[in-house]
Parts: sequence; structure tokens; C-alpha cells
Amino acid sequence: MRDGHGSVEDGDGAAAPPDSRPVRVVLVDDHRMFRTGVQAEIGQSGSTGVEVVGEAADVDQAVTVITATRPEVVLLDVHLPGGGGVEVLRRSAALMTDGERPVRFLALSVSDAAEDVIAVIRGGARGYVTKTITGADLVEAIHKVRDGDAVFSPRLAGFVLDAFASTEAPPLDEDLDRLTQREREVLRLIARGYAYKEIAKQLFISVKTVESHVSAVLRKLQLSNRHELTRWATARRLV
Repeated sequence: MRDGHGSVEDGDGAAAPPDSRPVRVVLVDDHRMFRTGVQAEIGQSGSTGVEVVGEAADVDQAVTVITATRPEVVLLDVHLPGGGGVEVLRRSAALMTDGERPVRFLALSVSDAAEDVIAVIRGGARGYVTKTITGADLVEAIHKVRDGDAVFSPRLAGFVLDAFASTEAPPLDEDLDRLTQREREVLRLIARGYAYKEIAKQLFISVKTVESHVSAVLRKLQLSNRHELTRWATARRLV
């Protein structure tokens, strides 16, 4: 509900943080009625400081809308037609690492399974909340993620801490550490069978730049061709 000053409150009177400009948000969920409900709950920019600039129901739609609108925050469901939230994150990697206009992702899902939480956080999401969250708390989470903070529903934070503190984590790979973040992105796409033109489109770079990155990867890893590179990446479960 709203108080007399136009802030959004939940039943306990917790108000959303004021902000001088609305946070531009894209909603990604395959249930239209849920998107409509979230839009109604958070989309009153005058009182919530949130402006919904796009919606999507599957992976391909999500990537198209996110690329076209360049929102500050994406509310992302984990289970989506076309590969799920992790695939959206993978295909949006270049947008997440944009130093000037980063697109940040907040998972909003009915699932509270540890494997779902860990997968999207490893994929680059800044937080994970469940659909039991109140409207006021969701608005607050959106603002925090826009500002670069990490946000989790209380129980879910433990999954992430346990996962990254696990003694079963893979050891550091000195060969992989020689590569830059962009070279790793190109490596994974090459190993998945993408053509140079497809990689260029995916990462918003030129084909010539892709070729340069591939040459650098081959040189650093002391490999001869993309077939050897694919075998190398597959052996390390990077694909």
C-alpha cells in the first residue's frame, strides 16, 4: 500500500527507498498473468521509482528486448522456454560487463532450489529472490541491484556462501587464467560450435575482432586450431 507521501509500503510499513530517477526494468517470465501482476505492483514510477520498459516470455524474446531497451535491471525467471535464465545470462554477457551502462540481473523465481540459485549467480546475476517477496521488498531489491549491491532472500544467501566456500570447488586453472574475460567468452562460443559471424553478433564486436581473440586464445593455450580448442574446453567442462 502507499502512505501519505507516495512511498510503497508492505503490511509492516516498510517503504521503498526514494530515488531521483526511475530504475528502468525488463520483466522476463513465461507467465503473462504474473508479469501483469508485477507490473501493477512495481510499475508506478512516480511512487516506486521503477519504470517497466519491456517484457519477455522466453529466452529469445528476453535477449531481443534486453538488447533493444538496455534496462538497468532485469527481473529474470529461472525456468524459461528456450534454455532458462542461465541461457539469457550467457547471451547477455557483453551487456553485463559494459562499464558505462551495465545491465544487472535479479532472479525472481518460485524455485528456492540450491542448484537454481547457484547456477544463475555463477551466470552473473546480482541476486536471487523468490516470488513470495512483497512488492515493497522487491522495489527495494531492484534499487539495490541497480546500485551494484547483491540481494538474496535470507535463506538463499547461505546456498551461495556454501557453494563458493566449498572445498570441492575446482582448482585454479593456470592456462585459463592466462585468458582475458573476453577471450574466455569467445572460447566458450567457439567450443559450442558458433561461427565467427554469430560470435560477433552475440558479443557486439566485429568479425575481425573475433578472429583476433581466437588467435590470441590459440597462442596462449598453445593449440593449433578450433577443433583442438573445442576438445580443450570440453575437457575442462567450459562448454
